[in-house]
Amino acid sequence: MSLFSGDKYVEWYVPLLRIIGPILSFSVGASGGIFAPSLSAGASIGALISGWLQLSGTDTNLIVLCGMVGFLTGITRSPFTSSILVIEMTNSHNIIFHLMLTALLANLISNNVSKHSFYEYLKDQYLREVGKEYAPVSKQAGT
Repeated sequence: MSLFSGDKYVEWYVPLLRIIGPILSFSVGASGGIFAPSLSAGASIGALISGWLQLSGTDTNLIVLCGMVGFLTGITRSPFTSSILVIEMTNSHNIIFHLMLTALLANLISNNVSKHSFYEYLKDQYLREVGKEYAPVSKQAGT
């Protein structure tokens, strides 16, 4: 993607496609996970913003990594895990402050959007499905 290529900038519609694609895939029941699509969408948002600001390649890499951390944090609500995951994936230990700051800001913003994380919504949906499956059979009249 933008991080390891010479072409650092993306078209305006790429972040939309990287967000809508996993939503459609996930809503129809296809497997795909949360982490990779979130990291990809965040990276494309970072590349788009860098293109708008006409940043250098090094600065673009930082914004792309911050986009990855921010988007993943917004979905999972785990700022520390998101930061460490991106740091370990890219061996970028020298930008830990920037990534942690991005993760904390993303967590604050996502809390204003919804009080529950994506995983909590999945848990509730799973419990409802299990509850329907194992609902006690009502007693028949007269027994």
